[in-house]
Amino acid sequence: MSDITRVALDAMGGDNAPSMIVQGAIDAVNERDDIKVFLVGKLDAINNELSKYTFNKEQIEVVEATEEIEMAEPPVNAIKKKKDSSMVVGMKLVKDKKADAFVTAGNSGAVLVGGQTVVGRIKGIKRAPFAPLIPTRTGVSLLLDCGANVDARPDQLVQFARLGAMYMEQVVGIKNPKVGIVNIGAEEEKGNALVKETFPLLKECTDINFIGSVESREIPEGVCDVIVCEAFVGNVILKLYEGLAGTLISVIKEGLMSTTKSKIGALLAKPALKKTLKSFDASTYGGAPLLGLEGLVVKTHGNASNIEVKNSIIQCIAFKEQDIANKVRESIANDSPKND
Repeated sequence: MSDITRVALDAMGGDNAPSMIVQGAIDAVNERDDIKVFLVGKLDAINNELSKYTFNKEQIEVVEATEEIEMAEPPVNAIKKKKDSSMVVGMKLVKDKKADAFVTAGNSGAVLVGGQTVVGRIKGIKRAPFAPLIPTRTGVSLLLDCGANVDARPDQLVQFARLGAMYMEQVVGIKNPKVGIVNIGAEEEKGNALVKETFPLLKECTDINFIGSVESREIPEGVCDVIVCEAFVGNVILKLYEGLAGTLISVIKEGLMSTTKSKIGALLAKPALKKTLKSFDASTYGGAPLLGLEGLVVKTHGNASNIEVKNSIIQCIAFKEQDIANKVRESIANDSPKND
């Protein structure tokens, strides 16, 4: 194996740990031979799960951490007091360059605090946003922030826009990506105080392709490539988006199985339908990177299945290849000093 991507995985984080987390790691290494996973957590719990599977033992290494951070724990206290938690130990592997990335389904607040205090924030980054890819009719869009920074300032949203544009161009490969700010209408004068203050600042940015306001109903249509908002709004959008998509998929499947005729129709349409429904499955796109850190930290859903964990691990290969941290440094190099 050459040019290995080393991923530290929080085996104790999330609602389905350690079973789904370990299974996701197994799925990842069985699919790719260019990944090594460090499963971080309690030895007995991890080894008990590993004993259920067949895998290349050179691609998985267990790293002991005697503590775990619960989903409801206060983030600052958890990171400060639990130095031997799976989250802190995993992040230290990234900080010490022993791992290229850290992936967790654990406490979001602790991920944010730990990312900034353990891994460290790149100089010039005001806030580090969570930035997941979400499915649209035309492909994918980047939503940021989706949960890290509630009550962000206008200058921080402008930086999110720049980070998002860089990410979509450099990582996803979309040239001159369209950037929009979430609003309750298309008119410039609409919105709350934050949006009204941010809008003119974005209009002045000559380094991004700002298209103006984007209403939430337009997001699934893919009208823009980068969707900018503060974390409260972004998190509501993301969770409603995922919940609605899951409900629609379930209702469609139930409808297709309701009668003999619909079952026959479903059988004929199965290949195309499967492809279409899969494109709106959020787990396909992996986790949300915390942009702006000195190392790569990826947050996946708290209730992540093994499929989502696997995709979050594999996603780190592209992050490593694109050297995200250095590209973030380059993207903020021309920021005005007054915004630092």
